[in-house]
Amino acid sequence: MADVARLSINTATLHRLTLREAIEACARAGIAGIAPWRDRLQECGVAEARRLLRTHGLRVSGLCRGGMFTSAGWLDDNRRAVDEAAEIGAECLVLVVGGLAAGSKNIADARRQVRDGIAALLPYARAAGMPLAIEPLHPMYAADRACVNTLAQANDLCDALGEGIGVAIDVYHVWWDPSVEREIERAGRRILAFHVCDWLVPTRDLLLDRGMMGDGVIDIPRLRERVESAGYRGALEVEIFSAENWWNRPAEEVLRVCKERIATVC
Repeated sequence: MADVARLSINTATLHRLTLREAIEACARAGIAGIAPWRDRLQECGVAEARRLLRTHGLRVSGLCRGGMFTSAGWLDDNRRAVDEAAEIGAECLVLVVGGLAAGSKNIADARRQVRDGIAALLPYARAAGMPLAIEPLHPMYAADRACVNTLAQANDLCDALGEGIGVAIDVYHVWWDPSVEREIERAGRRILAFHVCDWLVPTRDLLLDRGMMGDGVIDIPRLRERVESAGYRGALEVEIFSAENWWNRPAEEVLRVCKERIATVC
């Protein structure tokens, strides 16, 4: 089973907490890592967040998120995201790349915009020493959140764009893909983040009804073994959007169950 010492909590899992509260809750629970979302980071203040993270000795497995390259104002916002990630010592900036441009039905054009956008951002990220992690999202999000929907597409972008770019693998988004194991091997050392949760059957809401590991149908240990065989030694980051279940439970309970499930079903 997985090493609990590698556990990191994406703050989406503790949706109702401020970043300060999430950091303090993780520290009390003996959890070594955290991955903030930018809205919580900005509420806290980047300098104060950095201080809190250092005080409690938490690693930052990633910052969520940059991307949205098909939306207006994306370049300045992504440069700010790179700066924020660097200031808090994040191991990568996760990119959710964006879906169709407003009023468009041309997904091929959207994917070109994404490629060109990452290429334009990369020099800035390289100068800051901040790796960019493309996160392919399940095809159900292709229109509005991410037109990069398979690990193969993300790997193709990495091949085309070179140093400073890698992938974030979220089991919720890739478990169904018949080529995922081959593409994990292809990604190799470019795997910058590994996110875990579970796919419930039935799923009541495709965005806000993710399951706790072990409560659904994803073979998480197999995928973890594959990413580790490919060379990944980073955090095991729990990211659960759960409006009707886990978001309504006390943070202490959520973190206790995360630790138990990492140790027993991942």
